[in-house]
Amino acid sequence: MTNTRILVLGTGGTIAGIAGDAMRHDYQPGQIGIDEWLEDAGRYTLDVDFVGRQIANVGSENMGPQIWKVLHEVICEAMEDDALDGIIVTHGTDTAEETAFLLDLTLPLTKPVVLVGAMRPADAVGSDGMRNFVNAVRVASAESSKGRGVLLVMGDRVLAARDARKVRTRGTDDAFRGFPRGSVAIVTPSALEWFGNPWRDDPSPRFAFPSEFPEVPILYAAGGIRPSMAGRLLEDAQGVVVAGVGEGNMPEAVRAMLAKRAANGLLVIRASRVDEGLVDREPEDDANRFVASRALNPQKSRILAMVLLANGVTDPAKVQAVFDRP
Repeated sequence: MTNTRILVLGTGGTIAGIAGDAMRHDYQPGQIGIDEWLEDAGRYTLDVDFVGRQIANVGSENMGPQIWKVLHEVICEAMEDDALDGIIVTHGTDTAEETAFLLDLTLPLTKPVVLVGAMRPADAVGSDGMRNFVNAVRVASAESSKGRGVLLVMGDRVLAARDARKVRTRGTDDAFRGFPRGSVAIVTPSALEWFGNPWRDDPSPRFAFPSEFPEVPILYAAGGIRPSMAGRLLEDAQGVVVAGVGEGNMPEAVRAMLAKRAANGLLVIRASRVDEGLVDREPEDDANRFVASRALNPQKSRILAMVLLANGVTDPAKVQAVFDRP
């Protein structure tokens, strides 16, 4: 019987980080190569054959279109390779939710794709990276993982890409949560238990991967923010995500300025700076040509806005329909 064959793509992050001293707080991310990581993982009886490839070795604050493009291309090739059963991406936690969501929107998903990271570097006391990775192997090698889109594994939790968000800067307990859905499964090195049925009936990509990423800044709303401050952020922008106060709110003068920009074709998304912020449409949105982010946080709203603009979806009503989709 042939072992399951998993492609592991290394991009760096804390999971590949080294502090040089198990007691230090500071460390350098992206220091361990994927071949060294997989050699270490070989200590465990996983009944899996690994194929490793280094895509990047950076802190995930440096993730962006160039690395995303290579990652997307390599995973698309893996989807066509009958010798591979699943794909794991090791990734820093700071932007893992953005990469996962972008891939979820643009990949053909005929095989499981799992992102995994760590909150502590590999040589720290209580490092969580290898357990998280072994858990990710369990998910990526399971037939039951198909039809669930791109997944993120942190701790013993499995999160859907659309829901996953980092909520803590330290610690390994619940550093990531899902909103509006919580965990979609619990995983350990020996077991995987799903909380519901697969939700992706069509494995086709929902959107084409952008050949160029449009300029979509995030405007962080706060008391006293002025239209002039917001306006400087919008130079060359094709869209903007407002990380609004409360349910996507902003000072009235800023709202009026953005409504004028929206009338001239700027895509304006109202999101919330609140961690678990659900943003519904309000009566003025139709007249203002604004879009409500629903359950997507500002950073995920930006990813979706860039993908939609790159795919020629610019009408606010059509954009809203995509944001409304679970």
